[in-house]
Amino acid sequence: MLLSTFQHDVMEAGCDEAGRGCLAGPVFAAAVVFPPDYCNALLNDSKQLSEKKRMALRPVIEEEALDFAVASVSAEEIDNINILNASYLAMHRALDQLQTKAAYIIVDGNRFKAYQNIPHQCIIKGDGKYLSIAAASILAKTYRDEYMHNLANEFPYYDWLSNKGYPTIKHRNAILQHGISPYHRKTFRVTDPQLKLF
Repeated sequence: MLLSTFQHDVMEAGCDEAGRGCLAGPVFAAAVVFPPDYCNALLNDSKQLSEKKRMALRPVIEEEALDFAVASVSAEEIDNINILNASYLAMHRALDQLQTKAAYIIVDGNRFKAYQNIPHQCIIKGDGKYLSIAAASILAKTYRDEYMHNLANEFPYYDWLSNKGYPTIKHRNAILQHGISPYHRKTFRVTDPQLKLF
């Protein structure tokens, strides 16, 4: 069972991102604020859930959260500021959209850029430990997947319906054959026929 909060003194927002390791598309992030005593035995790290379960949980999260927000940073922005800074920016944009201003932030992973002098805690594998981070991981993942599904209609040969922009063999082969699309991250390049990713 995941924990409801990291600390119990002030309102807390959980943050996570999706799409950091992709060759194409934006990076998405979400911020979620739950009531301090919130419980949901079904919530877990989005990577541990099937697509069907993630989609079923999304409206539950949106209904039961005190507040939530989803934001993104484009491939062009990623190329300009690098993927690490883009991940921070996406999470900051999500936090910007919250109507319920949290006084504490918990973030999945081991690094985060401070947001508006609000204290934060980085938690390795936090999406498998805290409900708000797990919920943020589900929202970021499902909103990003929907975005990539829509792009796949325009660029079917990259197989984004299946890989969502991640560097699968089929995706890399398609880049080598067709070149990059306007949605590819130009700093994430496939450089040779051996399909090595640099």
